[in-house]
Amino acid sequence: MSMAKIAITMDKKLLKHVDHLIQRGKFWNRSQAIQEAVRENLHRLERKRLVEESMKLDADEERTFAEEVFTGESPWPEY
Repeated sequence: MSMAKIAITMDKKLLKHVDHLIQRGKFWNRSQAIQEAVRENLHRLERKRLVEESMKLDADEERTFAEEVFTGESPWPEY
């Protein structure tokens, strides 16, 4: 995986907390801690987006579409 260097500005209290986690052995260095935090946050945002998009679906419409596609298959169970 290729890496790119960046510069960030961070609240001193937050940075102190990151350094404390490094001292406790949770991360090897600041870079790893921040990279992991960004990765987790992006993953959480993607899951949230998937849930939000799923909520827009009409269950009856999706069931009708699925039954049209899978004619001859066993019927959908009741919810």
